[in-house]
Amino acid sequence: MNKDAQMRAAINQKLIETGERERLKELLRAKLIECGWRDQLKAHCKDVINEKGLEHVTVDDLVAEITPKGRALVPDSVKKELLQKIRTFLAQHASL
Repeated sequence: MNKDAQMRAAINQKLIETGERERLKELLRAKLIECGWRDQLKAHCKDVINEKGLEHVTVDDLVAEITPKGRALVPDSVKKELLQKIRTFLAQHASL
């Protein structure tokens, strides 16, 4: 495992141990709902299903189809806020 992967694993472990990972996930979930991201993605899923037909779409197909759009639709403000929270956490736990 290279140094980057080791560092990511250590950070992730610390986030899990402290419960910060769950808090960040809840914050992200709330922000995405608040900005309408969830509704946009839900509508896109319905469009894909209607276009291809329910019998011809698997969950894996749907995930592959909507993931790029889902990532692109996350507002920059939400990404920046989450990144700032992670940076603050890392500064407080600098012993990693």
